[in-house]
Amino acid sequence: MVKILDTTLRDGEQTPGVAFTVEEKVAIAVKLAEAGVPYIEAGIPAIGHDEKKAIKEIAGLCLPSEIVAWNRAERRDIESSLECGVRNIHISLPVSDLMIEKKLGKDKPWVLKRLEEAVAFAIRSGSTVSVGAEDASRADMEFLIEYALAAKALGACRLRYCDTVGISEPFSLRGRIVGLRGSTDMDIEIHTHNDFGMATANAIAGVMAGGRFIDTTIAGLGERAGNAPLEEVVMALKVIMGHDTGIITQMLKPLAEFVSKAANRSLPESKSIVGGKVFAHESGIHVDGILKDPSTYEPFEPEVVGATRSIVIGKHSGTKAIAYKLRELGYEPGEGLTRRVLGKVRGLATSKKGGLRDDELISFAGKLL
Repeated sequence: MVKILDTTLRDGEQTPGVAFTVEEKVAIAVKLAEAGVPYIEAGIPAIGHDEKKAIKEIAGLCLPSEIVAWNRAERRDIESSLECGVRNIHISLPVSDLMIEKKLGKDKPWVLKRLEEAVAFAIRSGSTVSVGAEDASRADMEFLIEYALAAKALGACRLRYCDTVGISEPFSLRGRIVGLRGSTDMDIEIHTHNDFGMATANAIAGVMAGGRFIDTTIAGLGERAGNAPLEEVVMALKVIMGHDTGIITQMLKPLAEFVSKAANRSLPESKSIVGGKVFAHESGIHVDGILKDPSTYEPFEPEVVGATRSIVIGKHSGTKAIAYKLRELGYEPGEGLTRRVLGKVRGLATSKKGGLRDDELISFAGKLL
């Protein structure tokens, strides 16, 4: 089974301008656990008081999900995580030459030495340790393998492969994960960013290459263009690949709406899987198909993700949609009335730049009867 690690409370909250309260972080963690998410990255304890308070409270709830804390490869970070009662420790270090030299001002031996010190300390504390390879997509493959093998030898349970600035595409990422798995026989966690719109595709490619863990955020929250969205990854795995992640999919849309409100960010109407209009149909050809069999123009039933279907009356509507909507509103329209209403609808929808409300349609029908 592919396992989801949701990092809405860590990487998602790193979205510029997003700041969850302690209460919101706890509520989101509870909802993620209720939805069946097996791993929740709750935040970065080293940030300080409120962050530690939220993580400690989440860890103390004894949720059915594993609670993970993110750390730099520094003893004081790990100590902060342990103080929160978290025993699932993630330790991250850059692995590309660019990051090591430009960001850290160090070299590869320094990275390996710091990795050894941090992982050894966390393991001695009795923690389960995963190791992050920041900027893995731009790393030298030989060093990436060396880094992974060092982490494995130290007792790390898996390696997080980070496409930190989203520069991977599915084919190259798959090849690198296959190489990494073949050289290390280590569990790989796929962490993708959406800078070029390929976060979900790259996450799926990682699974096809043998990765068993995928990092997500609700509605794709995250720095710059965001991360792989939980709802997209789960449904792509379920519908396209036949993989059951154990997530209760009916909670996906309510989760996205709750988190978007907490983040003070609007949820785009066309957002894949959970947007307000992704199960709305206006085009006459599409509505005709939907009324005959929803699977003609929907890849899955909206109820699967906690959504509902709607028929929108607008410029592109046809007689089938008008007749359906009029019957829904209590009329028994003949062909003549339907066509007269359709003529009025198209003109008004064009002038108002949008679909018609039910009361507007009733007004037309009443005047034309």
